[in-house]
Amino acid sequence: MAKIGINIATGSLQQAEMIVGIDLGTTNSLVAIIHPETKQPVALREFNTSSLVPSIVHFDEFGNPTVGEVARQFLELDPQRTIFSAKRLMGKSYKDIQDNAGYFAYKVIDDNTESLVKVQVGDQFFSPIELSSFILKELKQRAEHILKTPVTKAVITVPAYFNDAQRQATRDAGKLAGLDVMRIVNEPTAASLAYGLGLKADQEATIAVYDLGGGTFDVSILQISNGIFEVLSTNGDTYLGGDDLDRAIMQFWMQAGGITMEDLKQHQALAQGLRLKAEEAKKHLSSHDRFSTDWNGEVLSITKTEFEGLIAPLIAKTIDCCGRALADAKLTADKIDTIVMVGGSTRVPAVKEAVSAFFGKPVNDSVNPDEVVALGAAIQADILAGNNKDFLLLDITPLSLGIETMGGLMDVLVPRNAKIPTSVGRQYTTHVDGQGSMRISVYQGERDLVKDNRKLAEFNLTGIPGMPAGLPKVEVQFLIDADGILIVKAKELRSGVEQSIEVKPQFGLTDEEVEQMLLDSLTNAKQDMVTRALVEARTEGEQILAVTEKFISKNQSLLTQSELVDTAAAMQALQMALTMEDKNLIQSKIEELNEISRPFAERAMDQAVSGALKGKSI
Repeated sequence: MAKIGINIATGSLQQAEMIVGIDLGTTNSLVAIIHPETKQPVALREFNTSSLVPSIVHFDEFGNPTVGEVARQFLELDPQRTIFSAKRLMGKSYKDIQDNAGYFAYKVIDDNTESLVKVQVGDQFFSPIELSSFILKELKQRAEHILKTPVTKAVITVPAYFNDAQRQATRDAGKLAGLDVMRIVNEPTAASLAYGLGLKADQEATIAVYDLGGGTFDVSILQISNGIFEVLSTNGDTYLGGDDLDRAIMQFWMQAGGITMEDLKQHQALAQGLRLKAEEAKKHLSSHDRFSTDWNGEVLSITKTEFEGLIAPLIAKTIDCCGRALADAKLTADKIDTIVMVGGSTRVPAVKEAVSAFFGKPVNDSVNPDEVVALGAAIQADILAGNNKDFLLLDITPLSLGIETMGGLMDVLVPRNAKIPTSVGRQYTTHVDGQGSMRISVYQGERDLVKDNRKLAEFNLTGIPGMPAGLPKVEVQFLIDADGILIVKAKELRSGVEQSIEVKPQFGLTDEEVEQMLLDSLTNAKQDMVTRALVEARTEGEQILAVTEKFISKNQSLLTQSELVDTAAAMQALQMALTMEDKNLIQSKIEELNEISRPFAERAMDQAVSGALKGKSI
């Protein structure tokens, strides 16, 4: 007879296997479950509070993080130590975000490399993975507090346009928060599930998901067939959202009252107050024709018609994106069966009207737009837990598969629980000038260092033409067929040199061994992350030392004596730091060397460019 846990606090039944659904959002995040009695998805909330947790992390002067509502107040009071929109940094290098770096009030490190961005808070350096893990940990603790039961498994949603690196970063953040991430699900897929779409095995439908969040907008066109969701196209604007609707109202009032941006910059609390009033007005105008309030002795008012006039250009932008998404999917508006609305800002009547007019039919908005993605994630979690018997789960990989990279790190190509058949490719390069071969070592497991995982196969890709480090492009591809046989291919794209190996099915592990490997990965997640960060910092430090040394030997004449002395001292300090077990120290010494070398690197570049303009070769 099975034992059933009873929650003493609420008297509700507890399931032995509780997998939660998590919407990790740019602005807000939340957790949802399938209620054990009603079998309906519900977002978790404390008594009389919102289900939403602001995706904001604040660090005090000792580096201790606080998350959510408590952290929100520090956006104005302590902007340098308050991180918002970390999701925008996930899986990104500085080069990816440099055009929008001014948007972030905190310090995003410009190391001008392809490596993932870091955020500096005081003398600590955080990756977006660590920042997201603080939010996920808060959600996990909140769920445990409400459910009075441990929560260790989750389905987490991501935007449909997230690439492989961003999805892997989200998985890593979950693992660091102590969560076994069962599946990464596309947000539009989750939203469709929350509307019951795709849950009938024989259902075929084409769906548009219009998602206007706090800071971002995206639209996805999905095809559902036999319970399988395929994203046909996605489009959007990563810098357009509900915040911009609020800003339009703010600017309207500022113009009326003769307030300038300069005034607001000097009075941060004033700016925050005005922004909150604008947000209040936006919400009020969804169900009223006029908003009026007292603010600092002034009367602020705006009518629904004025508001709709202000936001018309913003809504038009989103409709353009819908048009592009349809064109990319090679469809016309009449071919869309259902339009699902996601994100708090879709409550604005003018938004609904515009979307409805564009697609030529009423929109689907009966589910709470703030919660719809998390509710869908909970449905997916329920399917994974085996509670939804109507739904067939395709074959999946039991453990992650990847290859060894610099410093003995595991780079995952096929994450665990990926549907098979599948194929994934990723590009790598050489680290040594003239390197003629590359060893491809294939591993299975969930740990960050390959020494803690299981080696499956190894082969050498030879005959890479002699080129400077970083120039060769080697694509490694993992293909898993329907029988679970893994084929690993490596190809140098510039020369066409190719090599492959076949690894037999599911790699001979018992269920107990798989469980143990998963358990080990969660138990050691924190230490693994520290080790990975240290290895990555050391690798980066060694590369920067090698590049700087090479640069100085070629361009010594461009440097003043004091620059040479300062650079040598910074290099020596970095060399010393590399022997320590402190990634923050290494990172700060890298940053110092970068600061010193930037002026003369720019000088060398200017000279090379002017030489080229005179017709000389560089």
